[in-house]
Amino acid sequence: MATNSSTGRIEVPEAKEAMDRFKMEVANELNVPLTNGYNGNLTSAQNGSVGGHMVKKMIEAQEKQMAGK
Repeated sequence: MATNSSTGRIEVPEAKEAMDRFKMEVANELNVPLTNGYNGNLTSAQNGSVGGHMVKKMIEAQEKQMAGK
């Protein structure tokens, strides 16, 4: 589920749907009213909190996998 940091493009196209679901799940957890499509009504802080929390959860999952849990 890697993305190209310069373009934000998902490097594994098969993962796009799963990443979209994950993004919506995280937004719901944070009470950010994210919708599919345009979200220009959201603040940078709201959007950033979703992306930051996604990264945190992915790192935690990878650490658990590496630890054999």
